[in-house]
Amino acid sequence: MKELIIAFGLFLFIEGILYALFPSKMKNMLKKMETIKDSQLRTGGLVFAIIGFIIIWYLKK
Repeated sequence: MKELIIAFGLFLFIEGILYALFPSKMKNMLKKMETIKDSQLRTGGLVFAIIGFIIIWYLKK
């Protein structure tokens, strides 16, 4: 459970740093996301979730 909280904290840290360092680029990226189809976003999210799961599984093994 502790690792899950640490991972969530790391996620928030990285997300916050991106918005703090590159606010205009993050706004542009979010505007461009509106043009991407839902199916493409869903597929990309699933791919990244699987990659993340494999990394975690490999490190915990």
